Amino acid sequence: MPFKLIHSFVVAAVCSLSATAQTSAPPRTWVDRDTGHRIWRLTDEPGSSAFYFNVNGYSPDDRFMIYTAPDGIHTLELETRKTRLLAPNPALPSDAAKDPALRGRYTNHAVVVGHKTDSIFFTRTDPASGRSVVYKADMISGAVTTLATLPERASIATINADETLGAGVYDEHPTDTQKEYGRNSTAPAKTGEPQPLFQPEDKGAMMERRLASRIPVVLFTVDLASGKVHELLHSTDWIGHMLFSPIDPSLLMYCHEGPWQKVDRIWTIRADGTHNELIHKRTMLMEIAGHEFWGIDGETIWYDWQLPKGEDFFLAGYNLATHKRVAYHMQRDEWSIHFNVNKGATLFTGDGGDPGQVARAGNGEWIELFHPEWTRNNGGLDEPQFITPGVLHAERLVNMKHHNYRLEPNVRFSPDAKLVLFTSNMFGPSYVFAVEVEKAPASATDVLSTPDLGRTYGPDPLPTNCTKDRPCNAPTR
Repeated sequence: MPFKLIHSFVVAAVCSLSATAQTSAPPRTWVDRDTGHRIWRLTDEPGSSAFYFNVNGYSPDDRFMIYTAPDGIHTLELETRKTRLLAPNPALPSDAAKDPALRGRYTNHAVVVGHKTDSIFFTRTDPASGRSVVYKADMISGAVTTLATLPERASIATINADETLGAGVYDEHPTDTQKEYGRNSTAPAKTGEPQPLFQPEDKGAMMERRLASRIPVVLFTVDLASGKVHELLHSTDWIGHMLFSPIDPSLLMYCHEGPWQKVDRIWTIRADGTHNELIHKRTMLMEIAGHEFWGIDGETIWYDWQLPKGEDFFLAGYNLATHKRVAYHMQRDEWSIHFNVNKGATLFTGDGGDPGQVARAGNGEWIELFHPEWTRNNGGLDEPQFITPGVLHAERLVNMKHHNYRLEPNVRFSPDAKLVLFTSNMFGPSYVFAVEVEKAPASATDVLSTPDLGRTYGPDPLPTNCTKDRPCNAPTR
């Protein structure tokens, strides 16, 4: 088909969509004109969201994925793409119905899908005691089991591989840290975005204040059978991002939160409190490392590594058994807020970033697929302690220029690595999307501009990290 006819077809299609956008749901599928990859909208609920990028969302048999929506926790059967409301949010107390800050306390907060059973673990605040209670819901039967009540001011962020322990933190003394430091800063009410994926407006300043406050905290585990709490670590550092190994029930990864250039971020500790070890030690001024995640095999910890901050970009990996390190280089416009990996580490994916992120990319608003390649040793000196270098070759999957990057897309592969899943507000409220890793056939007729579709169904968006009070070039961290 000649280019002019293709262009006319696309313009006509978008105009037709514009006429019905206010009365119809956003499209279910289309092929991105700029990349040639097919995109699917997987969820129907405005405000729906997949998990944070490093949290397991798949059942052990890879049949189901969990996602959240304003009405509760849902399952998505990956083969049929049928969805089901699994754990509805309870009715709100009268004082919470009109207060967005209170509403979040009484909804179900998904933690992680179990690695052993078809269970989604979640927490909810008990209105009578004000304490967080841990539950699990069976993804097949829907049966909900009450597991443990947490200490005052405590929350958990992860469940271990054999589903016997949860891990989290609590402040040692009563404080108003949630309000003061914006730990659960909410999105604008009209967007309905889930809290954990949304960047606060003042994220950089909040992180500075919280790090400097030196609030005493406790890193702990809770036995899900008995409710017994075991304290692993007392600290005045800001502790967060707890994530158990997917294969080792006794190994917990966590981080020292704060501006990355001011902290030694990535740590592991055993569930008995021993072997508290730093995973990456900086060797350069303003070097940063973070947004760590487990490889699917549980053998490697991967992380974003910049030498120095905002200048040179790597995706690095540390093998816990061999202590070998790898580092894949990428270009500025290829950097992503989050990365993820398939089984076998033959492919990586990234969710891009707008000019307001740390890389200040001029053209970085893409969902990316990365093909890794090792750097050949052409007669160079080699030592066992050397980092193995490589490069990531980027392939663009989705044009995200109409996505507001205050909502982090949080990419992940489907279990068979045929799809990359992400959350986007390109249509205004958020939905869960998937893009096919293989390109669509040339015969596809529904080839459309993804940003144009966004402008049609979300005509009044914030397409990047820009606001009236913060220009696009103001970094968030």
